[in-house]
Amino acid sequence: MAHALPDYPGKCRNIHGHSYKLFVTVEGQPLEGHCLQPKGTAPEGMLVDFHQLKMIVEEAIVSRFDHALVLPRKEGTETPADSLGGYQAKVIMLDFPPTTENLLVHFAQLLDGRLPEGTRLYALKLYETETSCGELIL
Repeated sequence: MAHALPDYPGKCRNIHGHSYKLFVTVEGQPLEGHCLQPKGTAPEGMLVDFHQLKMIVEEAIVSRFDHALVLPRKEGTETPADSLGGYQAKVIMLDFPPTTENLLVHFAQLLDGRLPEGTRLYALKLYETETSCGELIL
């Protein structure tokens, strides 16, 4: 994903990209008792099936933001996609600067209500680089 922080007083005001890594932590009680769980729930002894969690995160966040240019919406400005001519552009305009910290809050909102029954989002950690990350504990 690429982004820019136009109000930042350094190099990050320019469009630049990162290989983000997102870590999602959920909490709840592992299922006990019955061998046959209700449809859509994890097997006994699991809080959530990791494949199911991965699909939720893929749909809510990764498919939207992967290979996208994320910019803050500025009133009265032209849409960046219109300026790119014939180039394909996956541009996401947000109502806030796309900092790691703001993206964490936004991603938490995108996941809200999508997790399986009995689980809740506990934390998100977003690495912008190998050594730089932010973490949101809910």
